[in-house]
Amino acid sequence: MDNDAITVMLVDDHPVVRDGYRRLLESYPGITVVAEADDGETACTQYAEVHPDIVVLDLNMPGIGGLETIRRLRAKDSKAKILMFTMHESKVMVNRALEAGAAGYLMKSSPAEEMVEAVRQVFVGKTFLDHDLPADIQRAPLSDNDPLNILTKREYQIFCVLAEGRSVSEIAQVISISPKTVGVHQTNLMNKLKLKNAAELTRLAIRCGSIEA
Repeated sequence: MDNDAITVMLVDDHPVVRDGYRRLLESYPGITVVAEADDGETACTQYAEVHPDIVVLDLNMPGIGGLETIRRLRAKDSKAKILMFTMHESKVMVNRALEAGAAGYLMKSSPAEEMVEAVRQVFVGKTFLDHDLPADIQRAPLSDNDPLNILTKREYQIFCVLAEGRSVSEIAQVISISPKTVGVHQTNLMNKLKLKNAAELTRLAIRCGSIEA
């Protein structure tokens, strides 16, 4: 391994995706993939072992998910540089990722060269936003009219996991809080959003781009 290379950890639950981007990144001089993980918990463990310069992180994964993984990595290392790599292009998701501590946001539909550019920019301390994101995402904060903007970070996290069909007990185990606390957050967010049931919550999550249809 080149001692001067930018070291990267790839985190995605699809081995074929990881293999493809490993080959892509390592085809460019000065970039080396030093670790791979298929879920957030594994990523946090491996990060502590290899200390990569950049973490390229998928948003939707089994277990704690991308946003919680960002928070845990940043809690372990406040200087961790994380590039979110996802299909989601909603303003809500971009802002939530940046709020959680991501240094970049790249769409999976982007040209291969853009990932290399993103890795290099994040490495030198810049914030990278995908060139194809709508201009208002890059320039404006979340709208006061966005229904999800009224949620706290923890409520939004639980909102997303509920939308994926997880039970309260599953969520409690995944994010390491008590089922009672999850229940309180669930009640609060349902009241804030004026939702009556899980089906309405899921429809709202899809409409806002928080989960895939």
